[in-house]
Amino acid sequence: MTTLQDVVADLSSGRLQIIDLSAPLSEQTPVLQLPAPFANTATFQMQTISAFDAAGPAWAWSNITLGEHTGTHLDAPIHWITGREGKAVHQIEPARLIGPAVVIDLSAEAAANPDVLLEPAHLEAWEAEHGPLPQNCWVLLRTGWSERNTDSQRFLNADENGPHTPGPSVACAQWLAEHPAVCGFGVETVGIDAGAAGGFEPSFPAHHYLLGNDRYGLTSLINLDRLPASGAVLVVAPLPIVGGTGSPARVYALVEALVEGA
Repeated sequence: MTTLQDVVADLSSGRLQIIDLSAPLSEQTPVLQLPAPFANTATFQMQTISAFDAAGPAWAWSNITLGEHTGTHLDAPIHWITGREGKAVHQIEPARLIGPAVVIDLSAEAAANPDVLLEPAHLEAWEAEHGPLPQNCWVLLRTGWSERNTDSQRFLNADENGPHTPGPSVACAQWLAEHPAVCGFGVETVGIDAGAAGGFEPSFPAHHYLLGNDRYGLTSLINLDRLPASGAVLVVAPLPIVGGTGSPARVYALVEALVEGA
């Protein structure tokens, strides 16, 4: 059998499982809220064109309105000023959108402190246990935050001092952006930066360093608790929007599973 035939056979037998990491899109999907005077993205809206009625007796379809950065989505380099000369979504090579998943679990820490930061030490500890980061990998930060994504207030978690959500420190963002094996960085929160990152130097360092170094971001992921720390393969499928700074994406992982009797 060829490698691809093996994959098909393993999917059929259950030796490989597909884990959907994409949050459903609806009018309740939380979106980033920037303070005045900054402009905000559109929320998801769906308008019926026809539904087996006079406007279309044998078919149903709808128009949708949403921002590029709505729900589970990819950040392309041109989303940020440091990457403005870089790739738009349609220019990202497909090979960059499939790669090993590296899962860093800070769920216990985030439950105790929503402002917890991912540090280089966490990544170095992962390497000490699992070996060097694999080439073209996506580093995924598991925080348990996806449990909140049906409640916009809890998900954005903002007060008079701003949002309180986990994310990478300045040092960690630079570490990820400069590591030759890292392709992208994914989170369960609304953005790839920590809620407090507007006050960091530089501000929003995940955007600053990653997108400025031809790395990519993924946000609003779910089901990271179903992935192993290493060994899964991530598949990212954004819309190839010409000139797009980002795109809603279907993201899933291939995970080896134990089969009874195997």
